[in-house]
Amino acid sequence: MRRSPGFRALQYLFALLVFLFVVSPVAWMVITSISIHRDIISVPLKLIPRQATLQRFRDVFTNPRNEIAHAFLFAMRNSLIVSTLVTLVSLVIGSLASYAFARLRFAFRSTILYFILFTYMIPSVVVVMPLYLVLSRLGALNTRPTLVLLYLTMSLPFVIWVMQGYFGSLSKTYEESASLEGCNRLQVLWHIYFPMARPGIIATAILSFLIAWDEFFFALVFTSTLDAKTISVAIAEFSGKHYVDYEMIAAGGVIAALPPVLVAVIFQKYIVMGMTAGGIKE
Repeated sequence: MRRSPGFRALQYLFALLVFLFVVSPVAWMVITSISIHRDIISVPLKLIPRQATLQRFRDVFTNPRNEIAHAFLFAMRNSLIVSTLVTLVSLVIGSLASYAFARLRFAFRSTILYFILFTYMIPSVVVVMPLYLVLSRLGALNTRPTLVLLYLTMSLPFVIWVMQGYFGSLSKTYEESASLEGCNRLQVLWHIYFPMARPGIIATAILSFLIAWDEFFFALVFTSTLDAKTISVAIAEFSGKHYVDYEMIAAGGVIAALPPVLVAVIFQKYIVMGMTAGGIKE
């Protein structure tokens, strides 16, 4: 059906408004990160800084004398380590579990699957106090392995639910043909289902990485020093009692956004394929 020029103009206007709504906060964060403090607090507000500077970014990576920037660099390293470990462990355990839920028939299968979903839906604030008491008695506070275990409680159920649906969409004829050739279930999973499910696995890995990278509440409660503090907590601590370093917060936000953006750009083909691809639908 042919649409009128007025309707098309309305579509473009709506798309432009959505674009501005999404991009404006990011653009302002970038502008703030390169502005001097005088331009940020000036009235009327200056959208284009009179004097741009990249000193805050240089401080983060090259100036150990700047305590705030130095702490941010350590926190970013912690976030990268924790998020990577969470992603890898979630994919290994989650892929095996999701294959079992998709292909095997056993007692209480649906009940266990819904219980996993229930654990994913529990608000973090409900369990934070008993978790804190247990981890405190075990001497496990303020460590990266503790954060990995805590983040797995959020990432692993998500991976299992997404991947079991993807494995379930693949035809059983592949597995039956491989079984006739003498392959066991692990060989079928490794040589057939993993290659076929690669787009879905990569898309799920990206989302799992983002879950761990963006988490704030557990990192705030269970870390107190640079040994395990993550980037989201480090950015929040830029706000002092008597002074808020808006420019450093913005610079930290820009740097913190780079790893997820780069991962999404590099693997965008697999994200699209993971949403649309699959084997023969049954």
